[in-house]
Amino acid sequence: MKKSIEKYLSYLNIERNYSRHTITSYRNDLLQLLDFIAEEQQIIPMNVELPSVDRLTIRLWMGELSEKGISRNSIARKVAAVRSFFKYCFKRGYVQKNPAHLLIVPKKEKRLPVTVTHSDIQNMMELADDNTPEVQQERAILELFYSTGIRLSELVNLDVNDVDVRKSQVTVLGKGNKQRVIPIGGKAVDAYKKHLKTRPSLLTDTSENDDKKALFIASRGGRIYPRKVQRIIETYLTKTSEVTQKSPHTLRHSFATHMLDAGADIRMIKEFLGHTDLNSTQIYTHTSMERLQKVYSKAHPRAESNI
Repeated sequence: MKKSIEKYLSYLNIERNYSRHTITSYRNDLLQLLDFIAEEQQIIPMNVELPSVDRLTIRLWMGELSEKGISRNSIARKVAAVRSFFKYCFKRGYVQKNPAHLLIVPKKEKRLPVTVTHSDIQNMMELADDNTPEVQQERAILELFYSTGIRLSELVNLDVNDVDVRKSQVTVLGKGNKQRVIPIGGKAVDAYKKHLKTRPSLLTDTSENDDKKALFIASRGGRIYPRKVQRIIETYLTKTSEVTQKSPHTLRHSFATHMLDAGADIRMIKEFLGHTDLNSTQIYTHTSMERLQKVYSKAHPRAESNI
């Protein structure tokens, strides 16, 4: 079973272009299941045979996760990983029956996206106002995130040529190797142009060909990596906002929510975000409605009840 897991993870990486974070999560989930099965069968994990896994065993594992107090969202993700893995194995003939085929995924707890205000965004951009190459790059990263709502994995994989200044658009490669083109605002285009002028000084003698194509560069001259970007976003949001979640995804959420607040069609936002299902985008309507209700309560003279 362990060899099949490694083949599956390689498939997600090479053929499906899943993010490093997702692959790491799936690996942990599947190895956790493997350890549980090994303990049930009283053998070492390396000796667990894939055909020996049945639906009852997986359900017992899910029950144990619940008893340990694991959240429904985490269990849902783990079950999704297991279902995807066994679907892969069944299609390739590694198993004759798919034990996860009828497995029910627990309903996720609905959490509204964390967003920052327009003024927080403005303060963040003003803070990134310096002529040094490092800060020019940071400003370009901030502007591009907020202007397009792209994912962290999509940003770090951007090359210089992926941005078309003339058409004011960027081409990104999303989940499942799906390419999409997103318009970018004037502020982001300006930040991109300024970054492009100082970008060569961020490259070093050790920069390889791929690094020289990369839009954003790390401190040692290589292509920027996810943790570096996360630290940049966290630093700026800490200084300008009181939100609890300080991550690139916060800017993605803010992009979608602010667009919706301004009257953008939700189907258009779905395309910008690269969602395959409109249900994934619908959550932003709840955030916008919550904001509208707060505004209404403050502004309308007869909003409050006397009862």
